Amino acid sequence: MRTITKFLAAASVFAVFATTNLKAQTMTTTSMPANSGMAFKVGVGVQGGLFPDKSEMDYGYGADVRLQYDLSPSVAITASGGYTKLKWKSSPLNFEFIPLMGGVKAFVVDRMFLTGGAGTGLALKDGANMNFIYTGGLGYEWTNGLEVGVKYEGYVNNSSSDLYFMKTGQYALRLGYNFKL
Repeated sequence: MRTITKFLAAASVFAVFATTNLKAQTMTTTSMPANSGMAFKVGVGVQGGLFPDKSEMDYGYGADVRLQYDLSPSVAITASGGYTKLKWKSSPLNFEFIPLMGGVKAFVVDRMFLTGGAGTGLALKDGANMNFIYTGGLGYEWTNGLEVGVKYEGYVNNSSSDLYFMKTGQYALRLGYNFKL
């Protein structure tokens, strides 16, 4: 059975190469147009969000600084850092951390974008630990730099943390402004 399989595989490869017409391609270089989308942007933003009813958290808010590099007119990579504060539902305790994230922004329709990212959070309280942050959302960026977006931001915490919560996430609104460099 194995010999038949090997023979059929070899015959298939031979048939592909025998029936394919291979030609060398010439490569031309063109200069990139000025509106190709390749640019750096620095953005600042604020966000506020609410947690689902099942979560131990009530609400969260924060601010961030984002570096964005446009790879093309429709795709950009992002890196951000900032400050986030999460408020527990029935406790005076707060969970504060510095989120460090990397992600991708894809402009799917004109100035409307989908975004996704992942990273970590550096807890500001001694004994508190954060393991993983993930996010996904959509938004709109105007030509003047103003940006608005909605997203889900999920948090997975380290079980050795003093402020332990298993896994939770918030639905957030982000308002920002991007400066083109």
